[in-house]
Amino acid sequence: MGDSFMTVIAIFVATILMFIFPLLSVSERSDDISQLAAQTAVVEFVDEVSSTGKITSADYDALIQNLATTGNTYDVELEHKILDENPGKKVTWTSGDKIGENIYYSRYTSQITDELAKNDGNGVYTLKEGDMISVSVKNTNQTLSQMLRNFFYTISGQDTYQVAAEHAKMVTVTGSKNN
Repeated sequence: MGDSFMTVIAIFVATILMFIFPLLSVSERSDDISQLAAQTAVVEFVDEVSSTGKITSADYDALIQNLATTGNTYDVELEHKILDENPGKKVTWTSGDKIGENIYYSRYTSQITDELAKNDGNGVYTLKEGDMISVSVKNTNQTLSQMLRNFFYTISGQDTYQVAAEHAKMVTVTGSKNN
């Protein structure tokens, strides 16, 4: 009786060691690759926007397509911090480029995508020099490694994300809708 019980436990432990841990390792590696691809796509998009001063529908669609190649679905958040050129009258300082004098207000994803949807989906969202652009993406689906960790460890919840990327940069050139 004791030998058969130990044999069952040994088979169970061997199964875990031979199948479950390698599967968990491969799924974690897949998430790492997705993380790298998402980070690369976000950095390329932000760098392009920063150097051209505009977001085109084609650029935004390319970002979404690059993210989709990872096999995950993402929540993409855009933020455009617009440098206010006239923050108010100052008695001693009249230049907006003094340290501590720059005031920004923000426009977010829905406002930007609404602008991109104009002109039959060929809209252009322009930015000006000194503005800030930031992009943040998080996966919305559960990856295989999340499901396995939920099953074995119960440490990650349904609302957590595994793959995320963000990047922000100052716009270096004022964009033009004609270019």
